[in-house]
Amino acid sequence: MRKLWPVVLAFLAASPLATLMARAETFPDHVVKIVVPYPPGGPGDTTTRVTTKNFAGKLGQSVIIENEPGAGGKMAAKSTARSAPDGYTLLSGGTNENAIVPALYKNLDYDPVKDFAPIAALATDSNAVVVNPSLPVNTLAELASYAKAHPGQLTSGSTLGIAPHLLLEFLRARMHTDVVYVPYKGAAPAIADLLGNQIQLGASAKSVLVPLLKAGKLRALAVSSTERWPELPDVPTLREQGFDGFPSDLWFVMMAPAATPADRIAKLNEAINANLRTEETQSAILKLGLQPRVLSTAETVAMMSKQVPLWEAVAREAGVRLD
Repeated sequence: MRKLWPVVLAFLAASPLATLMARAETFPDHVVKIVVPYPPGGPGDTTTRVTTKNFAGKLGQSVIIENEPGAGGKMAAKSTARSAPDGYTLLSGGTNENAIVPALYKNLDYDPVKDFAPIAALATDSNAVVVNPSLPVNTLAELASYAKAHPGQLTSGSTLGIAPHLLLEFLRARMHTDVVYVPYKGAAPAIADLLGNQIQLGASAKSVLVPLLKAGKLRALAVSSTERWPELPDVPTLREQGFDGFPSDLWFVMMAPAATPADRIAKLNEAINANLRTEETQSAILKLGLQPRVLSTAETVAMMSKQVPLWEAVAREAGVRLD
């Protein structure tokens, strides 16, 4: 038997199991790609870049970010879901891609929930309802009155199939108004048209709106959070104005393809959370008006499982289906 041990050890060293074990120990040994489902400059892109700025240093490997906009995030989500489940291709997803998409689309050729493994939370954001300053309204009640007095003349716009879209349609349904909705591929082009008065009404996340609101380039009518934004203390919440039922938070979550090994998920979670705990990263996140969120993988999975029914209820009330 002693004479056989060298042969056995040599066989094991050359086996696929040994190769997998060696790869697990060295993960990651090359560049990790994070896919952002929206164009540069929007909330999803901005949040991803801020929350992962020092992620590479914590992971011990280079990290690149690729923007793959289109179809409200579905294209990027689908391509990431079909990537090799090895931890090297990740999706910067969360509420929009993994909770709202299944609430709106019933005939997808991938599953936004089952095809992904949540790794870690990044941060939470909230939305605001905003108008071009030329529109003579300052509250949601005034918006409702104006829209009813000008049926079909008011135009709203946002990225199709994500939280701001549902917020605009939720308000239209609750107000019983005739407002024309214009779909966009990303927040940046929608905001550009709102600033140029090509559309008069919009909604987007706090992380990109605050500078424009403070500069007077846009006017906020309401915020979706449970409390008023500290940056805009005079702008009431949806609930304060009688519009209950819209989810307050927009979660940004790092995802991997579903079959990614648990040890790699754990290593990615550890690196992400180590980065989120640094004073530099927390300061950058808070500066955008976001809230950093440090959760274990199990906590992240539990949180995301509660998101889908919340958004299904909103989609039903707003009457939005995108199949």
